[in-house]
Amino acid sequence: MGSANGLTNGRGGHPLFSFGVITDVQYADIPNGHSFLGVPRFYRHSMLVLQRAVKSWNNNKNLNFAIHFGDIVDGKCPKDQSLNAVKKVVDEFENFKGPVYHMIGNHCLYNLPRDKLLPLLKIPNLDGGRAYYEFSPAPGYRFVVLDGYDISAIGWPHDHPKTLEALKFLRERNPNSDKNSPNGLEGLDRRFLMFNGAVGEEQMEWLDSVLRDATNMEQKVVVCCHLPLDPGASSQEPLLWNYDEVMDVIHRYDCVKVCLGGHDHEGGHSIDSHGIHHRVLEAALECPPGTDAFGYIEVYDNMLSLVGTDRMKSTNIHFNPY
Repeated sequence: MGSANGLTNGRGGHPLFSFGVITDVQYADIPNGHSFLGVPRFYRHSMLVLQRAVKSWNNNKNLNFAIHFGDIVDGKCPKDQSLNAVKKVVDEFENFKGPVYHMIGNHCLYNLPRDKLLPLLKIPNLDGGRAYYEFSPAPGYRFVVLDGYDISAIGWPHDHPKTLEALKFLRERNPNSDKNSPNGLEGLDRRFLMFNGAVGEEQMEWLDSVLRDATNMEQKVVVCCHLPLDPGASSQEPLLWNYDEVMDVIHRYDCVKVCLGGHDHEGGHSIDSHGIHHRVLEAALECPPGTDAFGYIEVYDNMLSLVGTDRMKSTNIHFNPY
């Protein structure tokens, strides 16, 4: 089944806290298939990957919580099975002996609208479908969970202002009739696809206020988003539409140390111009039978240590604690 990819990290001492990580489970009770690029996808096996992840996390006994970075079920899931499929995966996460934090991805929204999805994922729905939130697992750290589909052509009602804004955005930037096609788009413009989305103005203001508060409280911040926020950690197509604007807000402060995400199934790691680490996690969906992609992260004052299993690469992320 695969063992942890060990790294010598020279960290010393006990972590402040630890948490489990997995992304892009994309379960569906359908035969194996392929992505549009021809990459094999194992829709039923991904549930077994999740089951092994939960068992591993529970056996660890030291994990304070777990995070799934979006896409809980696959868009190819038959729509009459969507609700039960989401419930089935959520029930599996519930076997973990601790809190589980979710964020929405595009495949979640192909299956269920926000008003049905958010309660199932226990995402605090504070204001009309809003799916961004923050939490503090320890006094010196704060986690910020962004909603990368705040402005999106999927998930909102067809006549919702955010849907209309997203469609206008895409028409202006992607001339293809199929807005999921990057044909003819070059460089970073290849991210202007319907399966991505953007952070809206209200969320951007919220993010700024949270980072200002974290700075005043001398907290380190970990930003979580289904969509990658740095081109160095991802291919061009999966990036958040306005990742540059989000990073402009983040770069105003020194408190953000790491950005974690999913969506780009191959995973990646980069350090941006301001020294912030970006770690995109490898997907559970693309694990052939008998292999895995999950892990846990140990958090220290000056580093995060990702201990990955099989296809999830172990990564030590060092940063200035101040």
